[in-house]
This record gives sequence, C-alpha cells and structure tokens, in this order.
Amino acid sequence: MHKERLITMKKGKDYIVFPLDVDSKKEALEYVKLLDGRVGMFKVGLELFIKEGPGIVSSIKKMTNAGIFLDLKLHDISATVKKAMQSAAKVGADLITVHCSSKKMLEMAVQGGAGKIQVLGVTLLTDNDANDLKMAGFKDEYCDDVNLLVLKRAQMAYKAGCAGIVCSGKEVGNIRLKFGKKFLCVTPGIRPSWSITGNDDQKRITTPAMAVQSGSDLIVIGRPIRDAHDPVKAVQKISDEIEKVL
Repeated sequence: MHKERLITMKKGKDYIVFPLDVDSKKEALEYVKLLDGRVGMFKVGLELFIKEGPGIVSSIKKMTNAGIFLDLKLHDISATVKKAMQSAAKVGADLITVHCSSKKMLEMAVQGGAGKIQVLGVTLLTDNDANDLKMAGFKDEYCDDVNLLVLKRAQMAYKAGCAGIVCSGKEVGNIRLKFGKKFLCVTPGIRPSWSITGNDDQKRITTPAMAVQSGSDLIVIGRPIRDAHDPVKAVQKISDEIEKVL
C-alpha cells in the first residue's frame, strides 16, 4: 500500500485498522478471513509477531489486499534499529512503528526502511496520562499539557523523515495544522460511543467520528470489534459512523 493511497482514503471502512491481538496464527487468519474487504488494514502487534514470527505477514498477504501494519514499537540504539528496519523491510508490511525517543534513532529507522516500509513515530502511548509522565520524570510543562509533548515528538519524527506518527485523537487536530495533510496520523485508543465503559485501560480515547473529523488517516479499533457478538456488524456500524462525517 503506497503512502499516497493511505492519505486519500474516502470510504469509512478504509480508515479502520483491525489489530490482530491474538496469540495464534489460526485465530489471526480467521479474523482476516472474516473481515477481509471490511477494513483498510490489519495490524500485527508484539503478541502475534513474537509467537508466529515474520511469516505471519506473508500468510496474511496471501488472504487479503488490505494493508499490513507492523506495530513493533522499536526502541534501541540507532544502529540496532537501522538493522532491524532493514530486516523488517523484507517482511512485506506497509507500516511499522518506532518510539519517538531520539531523532537519530528515527532517522536510522527511515534509512533502514529504504522506502520499502513506512515508519511511524509513536509519540505517547494512549494508556499514559499526566500522572504517568510525572512518574517518569518529565518536565512539568509536558505533564500539565500532554499536547506539548506530542507536538515536540511529532516534530522530531517529521524532521527525521518519518511518514507520520501514532497519536491519540485528542492531538490529531494540532498535528494536522502544524505538519499538513501528507503527514500520516494513525490513532489508537478508539472507542465507538456505544462501547465506552468505565473500566477501559485506555486513558486518552476518542470515537471513530471524532478522530476522523480531527484529521486521522487511520484509526485502530480492536476490542469493540473483537468482543462484539457479531464482529462484522460491529465493523459496519463503525464504518457507517465514519461515513456520516466524511
């Protein structure tokens, strides 16, 4: 999937990224078969990648034309990340994540990808909030306004040549204004209004419509689909919600 396609999606379903957060190839491919043609991308995270290895990407590609998002959140010394990206570029995924912890590491990630896989910088995990930042020793200005930290890290990713970033729907609007339409914004922590509960582990959540209206290019939606009695109907309901604001 080319970057140009990612930023020109028009149909509601094309915005949806379904995370294959399961621990077996069998279960992952069952979801791919079930949701093929109904979502824009499938996301392979650490749980599945560690269990099944890089071959899981090839297995998914044989079953669908949807994009594949390799969400590994790489974070290591720059030379190691570059080599890891060189290997990742051969796997066949479209997107991969790297933590925005240093500009040099992000630059090496982009170099390692060599245009064969697009790099997304992870600005701040969506289960983090001001209290978590204080515990981690961040300056008060970033704890008092998480948007400042996200913008700072987004700028780092932008200057490093990343294709875009991962951020919550609450920060997308500012990112879009500052870095333009070609800089991808991928938003996790998405919860349709009908699925929001009081015991969710995500702290900076938004609805699909809110995220897309703010400028998100892709929205990652897992549990509301996976835990639904009928995942296909849940996906269609989310797609319809997005269509209303396009």
